[in-house]
Amino acid sequence: MTNQLHIKSDRLKAIRRGRKIGRPKLAKLSGLTERMLAKIEAETQSSLPQSTVAKLSVALQVPELTLTGDFPLSEEDVKPVKKSQCTSGCCS
Repeated sequence: MTNQLHIKSDRLKAIRRGRKIGRPKLAKLSGLTERMLAKIEAETQSSLPQSTVAKLSVALQVPELTLTGDFPLSEEDVKPVKKSQCTSGCCS
């Protein structure tokens, strides 16, 4: 049985928009489908496997606890992430 975490969907949407990441890009970064992301964002709170929350956390570059509401949403969480200076394509 997998651990389920409850995430606050409004936080997911606020962080995604603040980071200027569209659903298609977040889907690609997290390995989820756009349809699943839309469903998650449409709900008030979503119960997701910990592995899914971890993928979203990595893709959005925020702690998992920020998505669950255990950490407060900071101003840094809703700012675009500076792009990497890497030119080889490995870091994008």
